[in-house]
Amino acid sequence: MITFQRVAKAAGKHLTRTMLVLRKAIGARANRACTACGQSVVGFFRYGDNAEWGCPNCGASPRERLMNLLIAEKTLTVPEQGAILHMAPNEGSLVRRFSTAADYVPADLDPARYSVPGMRRVDLMALADADRYDLFYASHVMEHVPDDQAVLRNIYRALKPGGEAWLIVPLWDKPTEDGSFDIPPRERERRFGQWDHVRQYGLDFADRIRDAGFQLEEIDASGIDADTRHFFALDDRLFRARKPVGSTAG
Repeated sequence: MITFQRVAKAAGKHLTRTMLVLRKAIGARANRACTACGQSVVGFFRYGDNAEWGCPNCGASPRERLMNLLIAEKTLTVPEQGAILHMAPNEGSLVRRFSTAADYVPADLDPARYSVPGMRRVDLMALADADRYDLFYASHVMEHVPDDQAVLRNIYRALKPGGEAWLIVPLWDKPTEDGSFDIPPRERERRFGQWDHVRQYGLDFADRIRDAGFQLEEIDASGIDADTRHFFALDDRLFRARKPVGSTAG
């Protein structure tokens, strides 16, 4: 659906990305860098309210750059000998990292939208796997599902004991507000920031994760030293949920 908000975001993205290309062409110093592609850049392009959102070389978002840094610094470990369910795999650098796993499953409710090899159709509301995956990754997915608490229980069941779910969602500084697909798309865009979202999360998302049985660690970009955060233009918060060792499928 085309809306004024979507058009404005796209226009801002295109304009600022073009300006970065021109700055590079006239010899501007590349004094920043992207963790996703490993390239030096002259800056980052705007998207919405974030003035330093995207890498002009590969398009990586702040959350994609955050994930790459956490993996590169070994704060996070990709289970290369295990099984990974990667929902909505539109971040190319993470597809490359995760696809080294022995059992890599890239998936979406609408897999035809993606060019990733081996895409499968997975409806998280109907996810029935038990004790299969070592890692579940979903960035900006949970705000789209009709019942996030049911989905969190499904993810918990699908993970092996000791397995982890790495979850990133859009956040605001108020409590989570839930809606439904019965709300008209333009009203959902007004309330939740995007026409295909059915909720806007606050930091109390953590409570929903714990209620599903997970142990939880929160890793926020704001906790990274300021120089590193600025150099890579990092942002966002990772909810690192772990299914306790010795637990049952649930």
